Amino acid sequence: MTVRPDPAATTVHSARIVVPMTAPPIADGAVAVRDGRILHVGERSWVVDQLDGAPFTERRWRGALLPGLVNAHTHLQYTGMASVGQRQYGGFEDWAAAFNVVYAEPHDWRAEAAAGAVQSIAAGVTSIADVVTDIEAATALEAHGLGGIAYWEVMDWENAVWQEHGRAQVLAELERVPTTPGAGLSPHAPYSLDVAPLLELPDIVRQRGLRLHLHLGEAAFEGERAAVEPVPGLDGVAGIGHGADWHLANVPSFRAMRALGFGASATSFVDRLGVLGPDCHIAHGVYVTAADRALLRARGTAVALCPRSNAVIGLDPPPVADYLREGSPIAVGTDSLSSSPSLDPMADVTALHRIARAQGYAARDLHERLLAAATLGGAHAMGLAVGPDRTGHLAVGARADLAVFDVDARTVPDALAELVEDGAGRAVATVVRGVVRTAGAATVGPTAGSPTAGSPAPGSPTTGGPTTGAVTTSKESR
Repeated sequence: MTVRPDPAATTVHSARIVVPMTAPPIADGAVAVRDGRILHVGERSWVVDQLDGAPFTERRWRGALLPGLVNAHTHLQYTGMASVGQRQYGGFEDWAAAFNVVYAEPHDWRAEAAAGAVQSIAAGVTSIADVVTDIEAATALEAHGLGGIAYWEVMDWENAVWQEHGRAQVLAELERVPTTPGAGLSPHAPYSLDVAPLLELPDIVRQRGLRLHLHLGEAAFEGERAAVEPVPGLDGVAGIGHGADWHLANVPSFRAMRALGFGASATSFVDRLGVLGPDCHIAHGVYVTAADRALLRARGTAVALCPRSNAVIGLDPPPVADYLREGSPIAVGTDSLSSSPSLDPMADVTALHRIARAQGYAARDLHERLLAAATLGGAHAMGLAVGPDRTGHLAVGARADLAVFDVDARTVPDALAELVEDGAGRAVATVVRGVVRTAGAATVGPTAGSPTAGSPAPGSPTTGGPTTGAVTTSKESR
């Protein structure tokens, strides 16, 4: 359901626990919202005092109130391909063969992307990095009022054809991608594009102030390899693995580089071509070395981890413990239903928690860091964590994107643990730009209420301010 407030009215969203992400969690906290922006964040009593007697409507939610989740990598248009994602595969090639069969069937990409947007909102998602392959699907974010970026996917261009007409074609296609909420380009992967497009696509994006997003380190083929020495057919050139000067061989593509015997990783390959940077984030980052991860950090490039998708395809788990120990910027993505059981990022957060512990990450900050990855980390990856329309955290002036999760824990540490270790399917309300987009079945429309003073009794409908105002609850406080 959608509840649209008066833009001039103030709504106070209060909960047992509020998690701002850029400040410590708040017990018995609240967020005041006006005209789609956050007005105040803090303890409920303090927030109400700051309104200085002005009328307000309050919604008291059970559980935990977070910034809206940010899905940092998905393909909403593949929502109708869930039959592919419900199986288990023996590797990337095995999955790709099944994907191609279903992709070739008739699809209403616009409708399937819309269905994905609806499922995302129900899971507490308010912003999305949506990779679009068919232009009909490009309107999903705009049509559903979501934040994020629609990235037009570019793939299967060889050097000669790219130079002949590829660049012009991509520029024309990019013009058709809605700029609301944001547009960008997604060079698909190092192995699906030759050198010429990989060199030029970043320039196209940066000249227009847009963003880049690509799949990187998803297939085992992309990992660093022991090189052949010397390189067959190239006298005096040796493929010496990490640090090899493959570019001196004038290779036309990543696949050609591999065929020539060079062992450099896909990460170092695209870095030499100028793809990585603070205006770029990657998806997956599974087959990366410590040197690759250091490159990503040096370039300010975040990685969206998609562990459930990796598991379905039959890949190794991402090195999440290493990313955390090394201080790499991470985000969370679901990937699409063609390779994942759902569009709920909290299920991926739980998977990342399990993987990190199995990989030996023992620090006590794991819950906080994974929740941050699913919110602020995704916003940072897309450049949405700063500026006038910032999101991913609860702060004064930021966009009022909120998600409420039904958790029973009454202390902050226990609530964070419950969210991270068992948070899938627990979103009970999603607020996008101050508008309640989904809420539990108990939610009803605002009704007239009597003026009250002080804090309302838990579980009761509440009114705010000295005049009139009424509040509805999705899950009653207790």
